[in-house]
Formats: sequence, C-alpha cells, structure tokens
Amino acid sequence: MIYALRHRTTYKYGAEVSFARCVLRLTPRSSAGQTVLESSIRVSPTPGHTVQRTGPFGEQTLTVVIDTPHRALVIEARARVDVHTAPVEEPSDSPPWERVRDLSFDSAALGAEGPAAYLYPTARTPLSAPITDYARTSFAPGRPIVEAAADLMRRMYADFIYDSKATDVSTPAPEAFAARRGVCQDFAHIMICGLRGLGLPAAYVSGYLRTIPPPGKPRLEGADATHAWVSLWCGPDRGWIGLDPTNAVLAQDDHIVLAVGRDYSDVAPIDGIILAPRGQKLKVEVDVIPEEPGADRGVVWAAFGSKS
Repeated sequence: MIYALRHRTTYKYGAEVSFARCVLRLTPRSSAGQTVLESSIRVSPTPGHTVQRTGPFGEQTLTVVIDTPHRALVIEARARVDVHTAPVEEPSDSPPWERVRDLSFDSAALGAEGPAAYLYPTARTPLSAPITDYARTSFAPGRPIVEAAADLMRRMYADFIYDSKATDVSTPAPEAFAARRGVCQDFAHIMICGLRGLGLPAAYVSGYLRTIPPPGKPRLEGADATHAWVSLWCGPDRGWIGLDPTNAVLAQDDHIVLAVGRDYSDVAPIDGIILAPRGQKLKVEVDVIPEEPGADRGVVWAAFGSKS
C-alpha cells in the first residue's frame, strides 16, 4: 500500500522569538517492510542553518537553526511511502519466549536492527515490579513468544481505558499503569516496561495509523494523528514484529513507521529550544491518504526534500 503523508505543525508565540533550534524526526523510515519513495520538509521562516543526520537507531533527523525574529513557526513534512509488511506467521509456531530472551543477550548484533539497545530500562521505561508481574501472566513457561505477546496486547486493550485527559507527554509509565488510563504513548511505554522486565527486547515505534471514515462520510483533512506502538524482537529468524496495544492488532500495512527508539524521547517528531518571554500555542495536522493506482498525486516536494 502506498500512502501520501502530510504532517504540519504550527507554533504561534505570545511574543517575538529571536532564536530557535529544532531537531526534526519527520522523515519516515525505510526498512525491509517499508520504502520511502519521496520525502520533504519545509520550514517557515527559512532556517539559516540545517544539518541532516542518521541517528543511533536509524532515524533520519534534520536540525534547523532559525535566527530570524518570528511570531510563528510552521513545519510541514510530506512523504510518499510504500508499506509492504510481511505477514506474521502462525503465532504458535514462534520460538518459546525464554529461548528468545537467551538469544537476545547472546546476540553480537549492536546495530539498529539488533536487540541489544532495547533490552535495558530507560527513564521513561523503568523496571517496575507491578508491570512485570502483569506481563508475566501472559508468559507461561515455554509459551511461544508471538502468542504470549499478542495475549499481553489483548489484555491491555481490555484492561486499560483510552483517556487523552488522564496523562500528558511526561507521565511516567508506572503512574499510567496504576491508573489504567492513558493514550497510545502510555500504552506503548507500559508494554515495553513489561517485556523488558521479562528480559525481552522491545522498541518504541512512532508513526501513523491509517484511519477509515464511517461509511458514507468523507475523510476529514488533518484529522489523522501520530501514533505509537511496540516492536518486539522474536529471534534472528522471526526478527521484529509490531504490536499495537491501543487497538489490539498486529502492526501491518495500516501502520506507517516514522522512527524507532528505546522510548518516546528517542523519536519525538520535534524537539528543541526557543528564546522567548511568553508561552506558545501548538496545532498539529496529519493526513494519511492511501493512493489509488494511477491517481494523480498532486504533491509538490519542497525544500530539504529527496527522492529515491
């Protein structure tokens, strides 16, 4: 499935900003299951300095420095992405989870695709005995890892309530777990805490989820949103599989990967600093549009863009 993506972020400031430095992680990731066909990022005001890099987990970053005084900052990313995720094999045919745990600690692969970076706790995904105990219920001795992880995902979907007012971007995973409420970021962090507590390598995935409007209703422009889910290493043969505890589904062709890291801090779409004396207002608009075969794209690729 080929998607046209648009991610527009607008900051409006209460006073003039004299300087801004932002790190943008808004270029989708190319991998075995996803190919970026075109991408671009446009920033207004025009940055005085830009640097493109590849981060430690394979994420594409663009650092921009804006030293022109401004009252608004607009960042618009566009891309065309071909998502072709391999079907997940029968969960019961996957190796026992203990075997995967042992293999992950024995693995010599230290790159972004290896398990090593995703085994250990972080500030946002600490080891938590209550969360580990909750996850352990799904991981009976000898149970196949995909089957066990899918069971944990489904239990979370049944036990937790999606509530955008219950948490914010800085809410610790144990706090969201105790409340049994939160959003996709919280659910991904909680599931990662549980998996790592059992010694399993789990990564945080930032991206987009294709939404389908109700029958007879048009798709609302800008109404889609960024999403978060979990990627679990299932051994050298199976590799990584995506699990979406917010929706109790395996991540397949409706999930478009933006970046992968240890937790949200590694993959935040935009972060940085500004110099200003007052507050700001933020507006984010996201469009995820499946392309029809032979359709006119009607997209102009702008500054900082690339094609492959």
